[in-house]
Amino acid sequence: MSHNGLMRTEDPSSDLDPPGGLKVHPSFRAFVEEELLPAIDIEPARFWRELETLIDDLTPRNIELLERRDELQRRIDDWHRSRGDEPLDHDAYTAFLKGIGYLVEAGAPFSISTEGVDPEIAAVAGPQLVVPVSNARFALNAANARWGSLYDALYGTDVIDNADGKHPGHDYNPARGAAVIACAAGFLDRVIPLKSGSHADPSEARYREASAFVGESANGTMRAFLFENNGLHIEIQVNPEHPIGRDAPGHVSDVVLESATTTIQDCEDSVAAVDAEDKVRVYSNWLGLMNGTLEASFEKGGRTVTRALNPDRRYTTPDGEELVLSGRSLMLVRNVGHLMRTDAVVDAGGNEVFEGILDAVVTSACAMVNASATGRLPNSREGSVYIVKPKMHGPDEAAFTNTLFGRVEDMLGLEHNTLKVGVMDEERRTTVNLTECIRAVRERLVFINTGFLDRTGDEIHTSMQAGAALPKEAIKAEPWISAYEDRNVDIGIRCGLPGRAQIGKGMWPKPDEMKQMMDTKQAHPEAGASCAWVPSPTAATLHAMHYHDVNVSAVQQALASRPVASLDDILTPPLCDPSTLSAEQIQAELDNNAQGILGYVVRWVEQGVGCSKVPDIDDVGLMEDRATLRISSQHIANWLLHGVTTEAQVMETLERMAAVVDEQNAEDPAYRPMSADFEASFAFKAARDLVLLGARQPNGYTEPLLHAYRREFKARV
Repeated sequence: MSHNGLMRTEDPSSDLDPPGGLKVHPSFRAFVEEELLPAIDIEPARFWRELETLIDDLTPRNIELLERRDELQRRIDDWHRSRGDEPLDHDAYTAFLKGIGYLVEAGAPFSISTEGVDPEIAAVAGPQLVVPVSNARFALNAANARWGSLYDALYGTDVIDNADGKHPGHDYNPARGAAVIACAAGFLDRVIPLKSGSHADPSEARYREASAFVGESANGTMRAFLFENNGLHIEIQVNPEHPIGRDAPGHVSDVVLESATTTIQDCEDSVAAVDAEDKVRVYSNWLGLMNGTLEASFEKGGRTVTRALNPDRRYTTPDGEELVLSGRSLMLVRNVGHLMRTDAVVDAGGNEVFEGILDAVVTSACAMVNASATGRLPNSREGSVYIVKPKMHGPDEAAFTNTLFGRVEDMLGLEHNTLKVGVMDEERRTTVNLTECIRAVRERLVFINTGFLDRTGDEIHTSMQAGAALPKEAIKAEPWISAYEDRNVDIGIRCGLPGRAQIGKGMWPKPDEMKQMMDTKQAHPEAGASCAWVPSPTAATLHAMHYHDVNVSAVQQALASRPVASLDDILTPPLCDPSTLSAEQIQAELDNNAQGILGYVVRWVEQGVGCSKVPDIDDVGLMEDRATLRISSQHIANWLLHGVTTEAQVMETLERMAAVVDEQNAEDPAYRPMSADFEASFAFKAARDLVLLGARQPNGYTEPLLHAYRREFKARV
């Protein structure tokens, strides 16, 4: 598979293709004409005609941008090879990057001018969930994670220890419950103190006297008291008849935190969508979230449970007015990048169309039904559509996204800049040119975000010929990482994002290690991030506590005067002298990388799971997606290139680790063991090629090989 526009496909069309040259997969056409277009009142003939025009107009530029990526990488590779073992000369390297157009001069200072941004993005700092929209149950859980029980989050995680008889157990443990109540009361005393007394001995009268009190509601014997701090809400529920409230101080039965204020419904890294049927599931779920009809049923505790979107929450203010708060996260949708193509639509030349172009059209059209929401607050009360755009390389690609979004607005009859964009700062060419990337989308920007995982994968690939990369854990301590994280915030503040757009930080990868998250992730708001990614609704509720403790707006104001982080640090590749690595270190690094690659790829290729909690080599569950895969595969590819390891050692490691992964998945009835027959295992062959062919993959991306092997698996198995 090539990424430069040359991929052709078998004719997927029916005899009912729309007029013109497009060939449309029957399942995708049925979704568009039977579900999508009736909801937004657009005639099919017009839709297909304008889609074809948009594809014909923008495809050549998309191809040019990908070819430019290849050209720049070739020139960087040649430059590093020509210098051999010479130490990096920052002045010479910077001059070279400027000379080839990789590094561009920043223009005059400016501030973004985005209008029509909802307060959850513009003004409120809080946790951000990322979830595969292809999984309806997960998508609904994330959308409903706007509010979460603090009692449940504390009781069910390791934030509360098991000492002194506080083990969770199968039945309610009063000792653990008392610890939860005490922890929550201490938190409330800290962030919404009462005028007199403590939350350890509260009363309804004291609640109403508190300066943070903003409203209350009643439902049977339960009364809810609402407070606000740093823009986030806290609901204290009082119910003397509740099993917890009956014996709790002040009859407090629960403390509910406004948690995931925003959620990214993901079509990209956490999704395994390789063909038209997969894309239809992705688009259909997103449409269901936007029109409020999405449901998911599943078995739990011997009964069928059906999930749907939560209703709004209603309160009465101290002045007697009604206060309505959304019961759901404000939802953004992450489209795919500029690289991949999809067989959902094939152009007149027989080429699959660029998936990112189709995503922009279809996810925007789905979001248009948001404007007609009834019975609940709409997703965006400002009428905006929020699209996160990943894996862009530099200002020209950001400008292409701006053009694409403008063309989609014209096609769908939307006002210009209705489509807002979130720029993922996860490729080095974007990092070093971030100001100009922001300038290219300054009228619609709502989000910049650092992503350590993809950013490290791109760092290794960009500097592939410069030398051997450090072990992965050592890379985390390199100066370029902190400079990258700080520079993103510095430039975001200088470009006027505070009050208009989010400055975000990356994912907490260990969903079972919540105490560790609570001990460390407060560093994100303290660094000036107005949102940071979490892997679950429970993690969102716990991480929300950090945003009550840290006033991010004040932090950003204080950071505005510090110098911008060093570009030289960012342009220093994380390299090592291989002679300093022992044989044991090398093998341990290979084992860790290979096990992670295989554990993720086997589910992706053979089960269609794009993101899951995968046990690492020590059986610690880690959230894995294509970004983690990109790092691990590029890391081994780099060590192969520079002779740190050999192909024979890599293959022995992969085969040995395949047996480990098989054992870790032995209880899964849908699992196909790899070690039984390596050549018969599509997953093993995919993992092997990701490593052995890693240096030749476009920008080190894993999608081309994953998609090819997943398609082959679906076709044969």
